[in-house]
Amino acid sequence: MALEQIKMPQLGESVTEGTIEKWLVKPGDHVNKYDALAEVNTDKVTAEVPSSFTGVIKELVANEGDTLAVGEIVCTIETEGGSSEEKIVEVKEAAPEEPTAETVKPAEVNKHIQSAPAERDKGIKARYSPAVLKLSQEHDIDLSLVTGTGNEGRITRKDLLKIIDSGEIPKAAPAAKSAVEEAPAVSSAPANSQPKSAPVNVPVGAGDIEIPVTGVRKAIAANMLRSKHEAPHAWTMIEVDVTNLVQYRDSIKNEFKQKEGFNVTYFAFFVKAVAQALKEFPMMNSMWAGDKIVQKKDINISIAVATDDALFVPVIKQADEKTIKGIAREVNELAGKVRSGKLKSDEMQGGTFTVNNTGSFGSVQSMGIINYPQAAILQVESIVKRPVIMDGGMIAARDMVNLCLSLDHRVLDGLVCGRFLARVKEILENISKENTSVY
Repeated sequence: MALEQIKMPQLGESVTEGTIEKWLVKPGDHVNKYDALAEVNTDKVTAEVPSSFTGVIKELVANEGDTLAVGEIVCTIETEGGSSEEKIVEVKEAAPEEPTAETVKPAEVNKHIQSAPAERDKGIKARYSPAVLKLSQEHDIDLSLVTGTGNEGRITRKDLLKIIDSGEIPKAAPAAKSAVEEAPAVSSAPANSQPKSAPVNVPVGAGDIEIPVTGVRKAIAANMLRSKHEAPHAWTMIEVDVTNLVQYRDSIKNEFKQKEGFNVTYFAFFVKAVAQALKEFPMMNSMWAGDKIVQKKDINISIAVATDDALFVPVIKQADEKTIKGIAREVNELAGKVRSGKLKSDEMQGGTFTVNNTGSFGSVQSMGIINYPQAAILQVESIVKRPVIMDGGMIAARDMVNLCLSLDHRVLDGLVCGRFLARVKEILENISKENTSVY
């Protein structure tokens, strides 16, 4: 028999961790290769973790609600043949000091805190996940004074969150503190990750509704916070006359739907125009990488698709090489997968620039948060009829749209962004029946 490990997979290009939302198996269950083991949430996708082996579930290392770094063990499987040694993050733990008035807390305050665990003798190794280590370091929690509720008494992230919420933090004596202080190298959390926000005390009155924060919502919040903390956002807007585009699309939409079986939307024209302009201004298709800027070769457009309680960003790969029809088909298929819960993790990866159809719900002006680690996001607002002064002083009702660009000022400056938007405007204003084909 061999003991094999299932680790947290990479579920997106910039994803560094995932949250176990629900286990689909339990210890003792027999699973086949590729069977789903757990549902995992990240800031980009909800996906299932498949089994890499056929065998029997030995141990669920992580609990539901635990957040683990990519590559961290989530469970072990016993398979036939060969031998395999289980590997897990280990920290050499020092013997606890005699309890002091500062560290001893009444049992009724927090059942997870103990004054001096007798079972942890000097030299015994305790197993902590990177998420537990990181949280204990941020809040100065002495792990030797915490009783875990996980498998085999392992301390989980939930255990620490309960202690933090109680406000009764078991502080380490100076000598006992060193073991945890020497452990940062073990954690696989990104060096530039932001500390998690402390719980906010919000008064709850009669009639107020408390809505639990799901793993997906927590992941979205973490990614948005990281983007705003790390990327110095700047914003600009341009007005575009799309009267000819509207007339052309409206003239072909019925025939197109009957022939192809799906709609050709205005949004497909915008994505195509952006992809063409990105090819001409490749600096817009870049990412910040700390000591360098990476200019991406492939033009992969992320599109934002919202559900009632989450936001997903599937990707149209090589958008510059696709026709308007091809883009319209992918937008339709990807949006359908998001809303039916069938979007795959690889359909969320590789995005280099985001286009967001904020006009679909009536917005006329907005400032998007950049989809980290991309350098920019373009908001396509509602097309509205407005009076416009034409050449010669005549006033006419025209179909107008605002394009709002948020940019990472570490990567992009106003000059290149201005030229990029001007080129998108030029492409869109020259779309017509005479010189544009959707095929």
